[in-house]
Amino acid sequence: MRGNIIKTNDYKRFIQEIKQCIQSAQIKAAVAVNQGLLRLYWDLAEQMVTKQKETAWGDGFIKQMSRDLQSEFPDMKGFSERNLKYIRQWYMFFKRCDTIGQQLVAQIPWGHNIVIISKCKSTLEAVFYVQKTIQNNWSRAVLTHYIESGLYAREGKAITNFKTTLPEPQSDLARQTLKDPYNFDFLMLREKHDEKELEDALINHVTRFLLELGAGFSYIGRQFRLEVDGDEFFIDLLFYHVRLHCYVVIELKTAKFKPEYAGKLNFYISAVDGILKTEPDNPTIGILICKSKNDTVVEYALKDVHKPIGVSEYIITRSLPDEFKSSLPSIEEFEAELGGDV
Repeated sequence: MRGNIIKTNDYKRFIQEIKQCIQSAQIKAAVAVNQGLLRLYWDLAEQMVTKQKETAWGDGFIKQMSRDLQSEFPDMKGFSERNLKYIRQWYMFFKRCDTIGQQLVAQIPWGHNIVIISKCKSTLEAVFYVQKTIQNNWSRAVLTHYIESGLYAREGKAITNFKTTLPEPQSDLARQTLKDPYNFDFLMLREKHDEKELEDALINHVTRFLLELGAGFSYIGRQFRLEVDGDEFFIDLLFYHVRLHCYVVIELKTAKFKPEYAGKLNFYISAVDGILKTEPDNPTIGILICKSKNDTVVEYALKDVHKPIGVSEYIITRSLPDEFKSSLPSIEEFEAELGGDV
């Protein structure tokens, strides 16, 4: 009987629970170590700044301090002259924040903190990225991407009718999900590209497209077929948002926004609600991504629309002139030549 215990479902569940406990403890230990390190850095920086104010010591003080600390603690990292300067810069940057802000920065790794203080212009922007990193568990590379693409200035800026068409708190969450403009700089398109070219390019680089859309989007399909009483209709792009628990219909337009675009998208949302949506799903939302828009026209167009729609622009700052498009290799050709991602 003893030999059979490892084959029972009870034992397998027991081991799974133990594994989860250990993993949870490991995560908590890593977080505690990081918070302890950042508290040390904060205290160290505070003393450095105070001492430099009280004395005539210049920047040479940090160089000497680095040598002495590395000599005294040879097994500890973080005492290089460069890192001590980052520690002081980090302290000076965030000391203007309230206690909550200072507690937040201790919840992300030191490398993330360096990226934020090096690239953000204000503490409000910095705290925004700290909170996003905590919420979404961003890697340093993803954090860098979002800062450099200006997410702080773009998130929640799309024109929507969510307040009148969605219940709280879904309306606020949905609004924060949208950006304006969407940055498609990862695409290599000619200046006068059409909607099919844009759609093809986005799906060919769907990983980067999902990164730009943000956390929670799950790709379902392109030119998604809907049949309504024998008539066929095709949605440009269909997604499911795992946090909003709803379908997301995305329509692409390579022209300036026109009011009739909202009417067509409204129909698609109604069709998805009627055909695909199930009882646990929240109302489907639509995102119209246009080449440009007149905000006032968009507001009037959405005013009496009863389905939740957001309208944004997209930008591609690296578009190719039409006359050069055919003579230059595509991104796929570059990747094939280099043997991997660019």
